[in-house]
Amino acid sequence: MAKLASLEQSIRALGGLWDTQRAVTALHDAGHGEGDQRQQEKSARWALRQLEKAGLLVKVQDRPVQYRATEK
Repeated sequence: MAKLASLEQSIRALGGLWDTQRAVTALHDAGHGEGDQRQQEKSARWALRQLEKAGLLVKVQDRPVQYRATEK
């Protein structure tokens, strides 16, 4: 999926903490800003969860959800 690959590339390049808004911004900057704000946030949350499952992110906070990029 292109969105997931774009977000993964941004996370690898930038590192640090990631939340839904930062993911939405990164996806928008990569040309994946279609849909309304709610749909963009839903898509970003899904992508963040997938990248957590892949080991690129580690959840560090539940509410609001924040992830930290791993050293992979």
